[in-house]
Amino acid sequence: MTSLFRPFQRSYNYLYRTAHEKPVMFYSVLLGVIGPVMTVVIPPIRQSFGYVPPPAIPSSYPLPNRPRRPISGYEDE
Repeated sequence: MTSLFRPFQRSYNYLYRTAHEKPVMFYSVLLGVIGPVMTVVIPPIRQSFGYVPPPAIPSSYPLPNRPRRPISGYEDE
């Protein structure tokens, strides 16, 4: 039965040693792995806390429902 868990123990020992000898590489890989996982895990957690996404920002200015009046009195001449 111990031979079944031996690869996991070796991986743990390797990660433990790498964290002490090369911490920059270890934490860079750790953050690189956590990033994609967070894109799947975080949205359901936010919704469970009651987060409501904000309304979409309008992409154009709304035009009034009336005829346009010509502008007068702003001539530069």
